[in-house]
Amino acid sequence: MKIGQVESVWRYPVKSMAGERLEEGFLSYAGLYGDRVYAFHNPAAGAAFPYLTARQQQPMVAYRPRFLDAEAAARPVNLAAAQKLGPGVTPLFTDAAGFAVEVTTPDGRTFAVDDPALVADLKAGLPTDDPIAVLRSERALTDCRPISLFSNQTVAAIAVETGLAADGRRYRANLYADFTDGEAFAEEALVGRRLRIGDKAEIAVLELDPRCKMITLDPDTGEAEPKIVRWLAKAHGGMAGLYCAVLVEGTVRLGDAIEAI
Repeated sequence: MKIGQVESVWRYPVKSMAGERLEEGFLSYAGLYGDRVYAFHNPAAGAAFPYLTARQQQPMVAYRPRFLDAEAAARPVNLAAAQKLGPGVTPLFTDAAGFAVEVTTPDGRTFAVDDPALVADLKAGLPTDDPIAVLRSERALTDCRPISLFSNQTVAAIAVETGLAADGRRYRANLYADFTDGEAFAEEALVGRRLRIGDKAEIAVLELDPRCKMITLDPDTGEAEPKIVRWLAKAHGGMAGLYCAVLVEGTVRLGDAIEAI
């Protein structure tokens, strides 16, 4: 049964930095291909969440990463061949060179993602001199689950309730959907369901997404507006959007149907 369609696909090459909107993306078991390949490791932050993020350094959300090899970063290197062999064959990810990234700062300077000068720039103004280092992983370095899903109806409803612009980028989801029933927060009823997206990919909706300071940050400036999380805490228990796992790998595209199965 069709319940909606994909409005946009997003990935975030570097954790906590700006995302990029895609025409299509490959949903792998490890997450959206090319999503959160890099993060900035900070062991001083604690073993449970050892990263430097925009929670501590708000302007990070306005840093713009870009893959240097757009083709290698678009899909697994042997995707077509792997698909011919049938289900169960896991495609290969590209190597470090294929996932090479450069980052442009809000003031227009550009660095390789592993340039010590970028680390120094990110550390500017922090209260402690923690040993920040870049970390690379083929598995998406997401906070919790491999894939996140958000509805545009919920984006619009939060904007009305808070008086802020309806900007889905605040929620940093991988997939944004237009659902046919048109109701905000209707996606909450999908927890525990299995969804097919397009002609092949399937995801399991695991749980609601507990929101944090990240959604308060203006994607262009990093300025915080706490009333978003305050309103969500009061009206929806602090939850908005869905965490998902990939059950069947596949490519998803703008306009793809979302079906409950």
